[in-house]
Amino acid sequence: MLESGPGRPMPMPTPMRPMRPMRSVEFRKEREANWQELERLIDAANRRGLRSLSADELTRLPHLYRAALSSLSVARSISLDQALVAYLESLVGRAYFVVYGTRQRATAHLKEFFVRTWPRAVRELMAPLALSFVFMAVAAIVAFVMTSENLDRYYSFVGDMAQGRTPASSTSDLRAGLYDDASVSGSLATFAASLFSHNARIGILCFALGFVVGLPTAFLLFYNGLVLGAFAALYDSRGLSVDLWGWLLPHGVTELLAVILCGAAGFALAHAIVFPGAMSRLDNLRQKGRTAALVVMGAVVMLFVAGLIEGIFRQTVTHVPTRYAVAILTACFWLFYFVWVGRGATAGATAGGAVDSATNDAGPASSMQMKVAS
Repeated sequence: MLESGPGRPMPMPTPMRPMRPMRSVEFRKEREANWQELERLIDAANRRGLRSLSADELTRLPHLYRAALSSLSVARSISLDQALVAYLESLVGRAYFVVYGTRQRATAHLKEFFVRTWPRAVRELMAPLALSFVFMAVAAIVAFVMTSENLDRYYSFVGDMAQGRTPASSTSDLRAGLYDDASVSGSLATFAASLFSHNARIGILCFALGFVVGLPTAFLLFYNGLVLGAFAALYDSRGLSVDLWGWLLPHGVTELLAVILCGAAGFALAHAIVFPGAMSRLDNLRQKGRTAALVVMGAVVMLFVAGLIEGIFRQTVTHVPTRYAVAILTACFWLFYFVWVGRGATAGATAGGAVDSATNDAGPASSMQMKVAS
């Protein structure tokens, strides 16, 4: 034994005992009860909605969420096993959408879309809407005049969509088809289905090709108007204009308006690219594109409604005044809907309050989400 001095032994050095690292098992054991409780509340909210939770559970939910978020931060900082970190990331992500996410039912979203969102979006596109209408109306007038002067031009404008309804058809056949006569109803029904699919395709393309500075949109609208004008000229040459429009307008008001709305959406995209203003083209396209997409979503619904009217009403109602009455009522309904529905300070204040509330909530939520993602 070594001595440090006379008669004194030198003490043996004692090695320092290393600190025991926190293990995943211990970490989980201390906090697992809270995680399980949070999971239970999340599952209950997802299955039955937040209204199924008691007041105490609603109060405890955000505290458990923040505790789990803190556990995730600690687990990452001390490099616990990846399975535990992955579990906490999943738990925190699920809890985030329950605590901060929107919890409206699908019916509430649909009501909001049809009562406020869609008609407001249409009103924002009034100038492109007028331009879309002008392109189609001018084309219809041009085709009507040109076909009336020479019926052979009908084939150039209508093409394969004629489905046997051509200048070579007799007046009696043309008239019978408008009233669903059994001998010719099949060919006219085929034409009607072809016209519907044609208009639907034209409408979607008008929107989708709007980013090409609007040129394809203008062409498609003009072409659709040519078909309509040539078809009207054929029946007018046989003295059947009143009968034709009585057959066409009950579903045509809705169907053609849907195509015009799609054209307006395409022109809105073109305007965002050609005239970006103070914003960048990409930002302006993103903003205008969101509104245009809402308009097209509603237009698709209109095409579906027009298909129902065409498939049911046209087959059962052959009384001309009734057909015109339905067409007038349909036009008045859409006029009232797009001009007045969704207006009012109350609706605007409610929407603004909801946006402000969502913004305020998004502040802390976004920071927490950034911590989770980091």
